[in-house]
Amino acid sequence: MNAPSTIAAGLHGEKGHEVRLPQQKMLIGGSWDAAGDGRTIDVEDPATGQVFASVPAGSAVDVDRAVTKARAAFESAVWARMRPLDRGKIIEAIARKIEDHAQELALLESYDNGKAVHHALAVDVPAAVDIFRYMAGWASKIYGQVNPISGDGRQYHSYSVREPIGVVGQIVPWNYPLAMAAWKIASALAAGCTIVLKPSEVTPLTALRLAELALEAGLPEGVLNIVTGYGHEAGQALVEHPGIDKIAFTGSTRVGKQIVQTAAKDLKRVTLELGGKSPSLIFADADIEKASIGAALAIFFNSGQVCLAASRLYVERSVFDKVVDGVAQVAKSFKLGHGRDPDTMLGPLVSKVQQGRVLDYIAQGKASGADLVTGGGTGDRDGYFVEPTIFANPDADASIVREEIFGPVLVATPFDDVDDVVRQANDTRYGLAANIWTRDLSRAHLTARKLQAGTVWINTHGMNDPSAPFGGVKESGWGREVGEEGVLHYTETKTVTALLDD
Repeated sequence: MNAPSTIAAGLHGEKGHEVRLPQQKMLIGGSWDAAGDGRTIDVEDPATGQVFASVPAGSAVDVDRAVTKARAAFESAVWARMRPLDRGKIIEAIARKIEDHAQELALLESYDNGKAVHHALAVDVPAAVDIFRYMAGWASKIYGQVNPISGDGRQYHSYSVREPIGVVGQIVPWNYPLAMAAWKIASALAAGCTIVLKPSEVTPLTALRLAELALEAGLPEGVLNIVTGYGHEAGQALVEHPGIDKIAFTGSTRVGKQIVQTAAKDLKRVTLELGGKSPSLIFADADIEKASIGAALAIFFNSGQVCLAASRLYVERSVFDKVVDGVAQVAKSFKLGHGRDPDTMLGPLVSKVQQGRVLDYIAQGKASGADLVTGGGTGDRDGYFVEPTIFANPDADASIVREEIFGPVLVATPFDDVDDVVRQANDTRYGLAANIWTRDLSRAHLTARKLQAGTVWINTHGMNDPSAPFGGVKESGWGREVGEEGVLHYTETKTVTALLDD
């Protein structure tokens, strides 16, 4: 393995904490390599628009090399046939490495993505630690079963086992770069798979640092490979590669559909965690103050760049004005700022392209006749900022109601009864998540059953745990991440049946 180098200037946090950049190369086998054709991608700080790093622009040639290394590692059984307990020890060691480098990873995430360092320390880094620690236990708990077959009257012994699916291609998004990479990597490692992961070209650095830490923790070379590059080049090559047994993708519904079409050519296994247009439902008997804060955080946290963001707010008509005013007051209290400022609540959007996309939706909302309650601008700041924005009483067919914006934009609509709000909440092609705010727990649970969503929270939002499967229905995806389902999605079932002689 090539020794890591100290690269470029240090990155500075709010207390002067300095961290050097990780490898700005791809990890293929045990080597840190440039792209075969030498091309690179600039990495910007979204708070300033300044380039501070660059990574290789991997192509199909680089993907092929990575898949070859991953296949060799899988077939050598260096990982898949390792004692499950020993595999679990290494996965746990990766968790400890992440804990030991928490401040560094949070700072990298802020420079890469724009989010506040203290948010990354509170959410992103612990999520990565927790999933590796949880999946370390699963490495030794993937069971088969004995099948009670009837057969033809003779005696048989039949059993089923779960085996690692093979070499998996994983493509992760830019909104939670470290956590999403960890969710996928840890689950696949627990199952015994080998991996080629492509991080977003916009936010590649924490995936590269995670790979460094995994090698330091004892992960065998070739088990985890990182190819940086553009989605239409490296990502497409990964999906098309005949040596990939499964694709796991988190990102937009549009790209997810393209992946399904490509994977169908050789029937690759596919799991997809896609977009959302999640609803918040607030009933009149709810704790209005808590619900208003919760509804605001459900859309504005991470500047709205969250697949499960509750971007549609439905409020019982008798308290509609009170709740909308309460959410607006919370939104106005959120400070926009540089992610390394400890007082920042909302950092910038990830890129100028994303900022332009969100501002265009806001313009569409204004043109549609919806009431602009607050926000709508950039806060008069340099960088890629958008103010937390609320529209009230939109037309049900407006783009701001129907389409995923992936930014800090909320639309608020009144409802009259449970049937009315369930109808409105389910009137979408998405079905990722929802939340319900009420003191009536019977109504809450009955309403939860009626909502078409993969996850429903009651009097809270966004509480994810490694033990709780996460994913969507309808156009929000296929399969589940994390939990028992998440790890078993990286396995295939084999049935063995033997005739027993008398």
